[in-house]
Amino acid sequence: MNGYSYLSNTDPIALEKLYQKYKTEPHSLDISWQRFFEGFDLAYGNMAITQTGISDDMFKEINVLRLINEGYRTRGHLFTKTNPVRERRNFSPTLGIENFGLTSADLDKTFNAGVEIGIAPAKLKDIIAHLETTYCQSIGVEFMYISNPDKKEWLRKRMEETKNTPQLSIPQKRLVLDKLNQATIFENFLHTKYVGQKRFSLEGLETLIPALEAVIEFGSELGVEEFVIGMAHRGRLNVLANILNKSYEEIFAEFEGKAFQNAIFEGDVKYHMGYSSNIKTSKHKLVRLTLCPNPSHLESVNPVVQGVAHAKFVNKYHNNRDKIAPIMIHGDASVAGQGIVYEVLQMSGLEAYEVGGSVHIVTNNQIGFTTNFHDARTSIYCTDVAKTTKCPVFHVNGDDVEALVYVIKLAMEYRQTFKSDVFIDILGYRRYGHNEGDEPRFTQPLLYKTIAKHPNPREIYAKKLLDHGSVEAALARKMEEQFKTLLQGKLNDVRSEKVFESKDLPMRNWAGFRKATSSDFRESPVTAVPANTFESLAERISTLPQDYLPIKKVQKIFKDRQQMIKSKSYDWAMAELMAYATLVNEGFHVRMSGQDCERGTFSHRHAVVKKEATELEYIPLQHVSDHQGRFEIYNSLLSEFAVLGFEYGYAMTSPKTLTIWEAQFGDFANGAQIIIDQYIAAGEAKWKRFNGLTLFLPHGYEGQGPEHSSARPERFLQLCANNNMQVVNCSTPANLFHVLRRQMHRNFRVPLIVMTPKSLLRHPRCVSSLTDFTKGGFNEMIDDTSADASGIERVLLCTGKIYYEVLNRQETLKTEKVAVVRLEQLYPLPFKQIEMLAKKYKNANWVFIQEEPKNMGTWLHLLRYDLPIKPTLISRNSSASPATGFAHVHKAEQEEILRKAFDLTIAN
Repeated sequence: MNGYSYLSNTDPIALEKLYQKYKTEPHSLDISWQRFFEGFDLAYGNMAITQTGISDDMFKEINVLRLINEGYRTRGHLFTKTNPVRERRNFSPTLGIENFGLTSADLDKTFNAGVEIGIAPAKLKDIIAHLETTYCQSIGVEFMYISNPDKKEWLRKRMEETKNTPQLSIPQKRLVLDKLNQATIFENFLHTKYVGQKRFSLEGLETLIPALEAVIEFGSELGVEEFVIGMAHRGRLNVLANILNKSYEEIFAEFEGKAFQNAIFEGDVKYHMGYSSNIKTSKHKLVRLTLCPNPSHLESVNPVVQGVAHAKFVNKYHNNRDKIAPIMIHGDASVAGQGIVYEVLQMSGLEAYEVGGSVHIVTNNQIGFTTNFHDARTSIYCTDVAKTTKCPVFHVNGDDVEALVYVIKLAMEYRQTFKSDVFIDILGYRRYGHNEGDEPRFTQPLLYKTIAKHPNPREIYAKKLLDHGSVEAALARKMEEQFKTLLQGKLNDVRSEKVFESKDLPMRNWAGFRKATSSDFRESPVTAVPANTFESLAERISTLPQDYLPIKKVQKIFKDRQQMIKSKSYDWAMAELMAYATLVNEGFHVRMSGQDCERGTFSHRHAVVKKEATELEYIPLQHVSDHQGRFEIYNSLLSEFAVLGFEYGYAMTSPKTLTIWEAQFGDFANGAQIIIDQYIAAGEAKWKRFNGLTLFLPHGYEGQGPEHSSARPERFLQLCANNNMQVVNCSTPANLFHVLRRQMHRNFRVPLIVMTPKSLLRHPRCVSSLTDFTKGGFNEMIDDTSADASGIERVLLCTGKIYYEVLNRQETLKTEKVAVVRLEQLYPLPFKQIEMLAKKYKNANWVFIQEEPKNMGTWLHLLRYDLPIKPTLISRNSSASPATGFAHVHKAEQEEILRKAFDLTIAN
C-alpha cells in the first residue's frame, strides 16, 4: 500500500495550508508530514499542491525520492559488504521498497526520480541497481549529515556518476598488485626470519600500502608537495619500508641489533622512530614525506602532526594549504576510545591550529589488543567521532584494494577542494595477536578460526586479476619470487657487516643547531638590549592608535606602561612583552597559545586590545617595525593535551620561533601529562629530535586551593636528566626577559619550563630597572646584596614568589644574621654559582625554604646532588594534596614557614 494513500481523500486546499505551515514551521508537523513535503519539494519544486492535484503517481515519485535520500544516501552504509571476516549486524528498517510505500509491481515502472541520481527517467529496478552499486557494495558512505550543501552535492555527484566503482587501467592494476605484493611479502619475510620478535604486523590490512601510494601519487597531481604522517606501531615498519623508502638494510639491522651502535642518543624501539624522505612519483614530481616519531600512546601523535603541518604551511609554504597535507593513521579501538581524537578534530577549523584538512585513515582490525569492538565503543562505527565536525566517512572492505584506492583518491580530492577533514575506515583484520608473540585464540577463538582460513588481500587481488584476464598466471608468482630474492640479498648484506648509510633526511630547518652540553648551562650568554632600542620599542608597544581605543580600564593599563618608560621601572607584564618585542625586532618569530592568553588569565598581558563596543582588535606587537618577525597569539580551545601537543609539533620544525604554551593555571598542565612525559622530556633522548618549546605555568601559594596553587615543579624536575630541559622560577621581571631571549640566542634548543607568578604580577616590589634589561643576561642565582657575609649565620635559599614574603619578614625583623638567596634556575642546577656562594657564606648554615609540601616542590630535586651546601628544609608538611582549600589554614601554614625561617634557635 502507498505510504500516503490516506491522503487521497484529503481536501487539496487543506493540504496546501499544511504545506505552507511546513514552509514556515516545519518542526510543528508530525515527522511523516515533514518527510512527505520534503519529497514533494524534490519532485515538484515550489508548485502549489492545489495546482498539481494529488495522484498515486505523485506519491510514488515522492516515495522513490525518499528511497534515494532517506534510504540509500542516508542509510545505505548500514547494508554494505564491507566486512571481510564478519557478518554485518542487522539494522532495521531495511532498504526494502515496502518500507517506502512501494511494491514489487512498481519495479518495472519508469520514474522521473532517476534524474536525481543522474541517470534520467528510469525503471525503479534500474534506479535501485544504481543505488545498490553506489552505496551498498565494498564502499559505504556517511555524508548526509554534512550541513554544507556544496560539500554534500560534490560528494553525491562524484559518487553517483561513477557508482563508486573504480576504473583502473591494466598498467594501474599491475602497479597496485606490485605494491600489495611488497606489503604482503615484506611481512611474511619478517615473520619467517625473526620469529617471535615484535613488529606489529600489518597483515590483514596490507591494502593500506597501495592506498598510501595512491594518495601520495594523486595528491601530488593536485599540488601537494609534502605529506606529514602520524601513526602508531601497527604496520609502521611496512609504511617506513614501502612508502617512505627507508632501506630494508636499515630495518633488518634494527632486527639484528646492529643499528645505532654508536648512537649518541638513548633511542627507541624500531616501530616508534620517525623518518623523512623525498620520493619521486610516477609522474616525476618530488614529494617530501615525514613520518613523525611517536610513543606507544597511540593517538597522542595526532596534535603533534597537526603542529608540524601548521608550522610548515606558515613558514615554508607561505600559508598555501594546497602544498602540505597531514595523513593520520588511526586504530579502530583508539580512534573510538581516546579523547585526544575529539580534541584534535575540534581544532581543525580554528585559525590558530587549522591545517587545511587531514586525511584520516583507520586501520580497522575490529579488535583492540584483546577487546572486541562491541566492548570498545557504544557507537555503531569507530569513526562516529567524525560526525562532530561533519566530516564525511568512507567505510571500505580492506580486501577490495581497488575500492580503497578509488576512495582514497576521492578523499584526497575532497580535502584539496574544501580544506576539510575526511575519514576512511578500512575494515580488515589482524592476522596474529596484538604482537607476534601473543595468542589471539585465548580471547577470540571463533574469529581467528575464520581468519586462519581467509586468504590475504594479495591472493584475493591476484586471483581477481587472473580471472578477469588483467594479468598472466605467472606474474604474481614472479613478483613474489623477485621481491623475496631482493629482501634476502639485503639481509645477507646486513649479516655480512656490509656498511650502509641511513637515508633519513636531516630536518633542514635545524641546520646550524647542535645538541646542548653541560658547559652550555654554566653561565648564560649576554642577552641585554641597548637602552635606546629598548625604550623605543617600549614606546611602540605601549601606544594605541586613536581609532582603536579600548575600554577605559585597558587605556589605563597602557598609560601605566607609558609611565613605566618614564620612571625606567618595569613590571612583569611589560618585561614579558618587551622580550617579545625585542625578539621580533631582531627577526625571530613569536607564537603563543593557551586558554585566555591574549588578555592573560590574570588580566596582565593585554597583548590583544579590543576596540570599545566592537570586535575590532589591535595587536601592538605586530607593529614593532617594518621588517619584524611574526608575532602570533591565540586563545586556545579548552584543551591541554591537544594544544600542548600541537605547540610541541610546531616547535619541532620551527627553531627560529619562540613557541610558547601557557596553562591557565599551572595545576592544569597535568591534563597534558602524556605530551610532557613522552615528548617534551624524552623526545630528544628517544628520537634525536630537538625542540625549544616554552611552557608558562602559573605557580604560587596564595590560598586559592589545591587546583590553583601548584604547577607541580617536582614532576618536571623528576623528569630532568642529561640537560633535556630547563626549569626556571624567576623572581624578577628582568630575569624573565633574559631567559626568554636566551631561549632564542643560542645555537641549540632545549624545552624551557617557566613557573610564572600570579600575585607577583602586581606586587609593588616585583619590578626591574631599565639597567636590568640593558646589561648582562639571565641570572641563575641572585645573591642577597644587602648581606654582610661575615655576620651571616643562616642562608635562606628559596625560589620564586616566596622570596618577597621572606624579604618582607627579613626587613621587618631587621636581622643582619640571615641572608636570602634566590635559586632562579632549578635545572640544570647552577653548580658554579652555588659553589661561589657556598664559599662566600662558608660559616653559615643553609636552609631551603619552599611553600610546597615536603614531598613536592624543589626540595627532593636538590637531594639528588652532592652539593657543597647541605641545606635543611622548611616547608609545609608532606601532603597528598598540593594545598589546603581553607584560607585560614593557608595563612597559618605560611606564617609558620616564615616564623621558622628566622628562628635561629631551631637547629639546622
